[in-house]
Amino acid sequence: MADFQIPVLSTLVGYLAEIMRFCLQFCYGITQDLGYPSYGIAIIALTVIIKVILLPLAIKQIKSMKGMQEVQPQLAAIQKKYKNDKMRQSQEIQRLYAEKGVSPLSGCLPLLIQMPFLIAIFYALQGFPYDPNHASFLWLESLAVPDPTYVLPVISAVSTWIISKQTSGANVAGQQKMMMMVMPLMIGYISVKFPSGLVIYWIVSNLFQGIQQTIMFWGSDKNVKKVATPQNGNKVVRKVIRKKVLKKSDSVNSDKVGSSEEAENK
Repeated sequence: MADFQIPVLSTLVGYLAEIMRFCLQFCYGITQDLGYPSYGIAIIALTVIIKVILLPLAIKQIKSMKGMQEVQPQLAAIQKKYKNDKMRQSQEIQRLYAEKGVSPLSGCLPLLIQMPFLIAIFYALQGFPYDPNHASFLWLESLAVPDPTYVLPVISAVSTWIISKQTSGANVAGQQKMMMMVMPLMIGYISVKFPSGLVIYWIVSNLFQGIQQTIMFWGSDKNVKKVATPQNGNKVVRKVIRKKVLKKSDSVNSDKVGSSEEAENK
């Protein structure tokens, strides 16, 4: 098998890329032993293995994301209440984060740890020397070249949009909403240029992430994303106020009944 040079961004990424190449070749060897040699199946298997290894970090990142979504109504209320006092606003926001045990930065560390692995698999697949006899997969003549039918780029763009939609939730600001639309288009565009094997990795990775996030959200509040909207935040506030008013009204009525009974006894 011919060797090739991996563009090394760092020593760590270089080593990881070599490991990814070895793992891909190992997975391919298993498909050979099973009598169905396929680099496409090997890429799918390697993607699942990587996602499983990084699963604890991904779960931590999703939990952090859920926590930030759940405090959005309180956060919006604080920003509105102290819009003219930035110092007090910052203090109240930090107090809210401390009370709820969340932090906007807590989800960044797991992502940063995952980045070297993601970059490594990118470089490992970007110039991988496939065996020409088994480089085809499904309708693709070769995983080493872009998909001429543009099916994979479309799937990669759609899957990226679904993940972005799932991650951002219902409370999407104008700029964030624009990014949510631009990013899938960018992924689709570059997928037209990239080797099909790399695009398959991206699609399978998105599929795994989508299933993973769906399972994580399944056991939590059904409307966890709706809670993050200002409208629902106002509904929650109104509900609390209504309960307090009713409770106070019941207390007043109880006092009146008690007073009338005392007057009758006298």
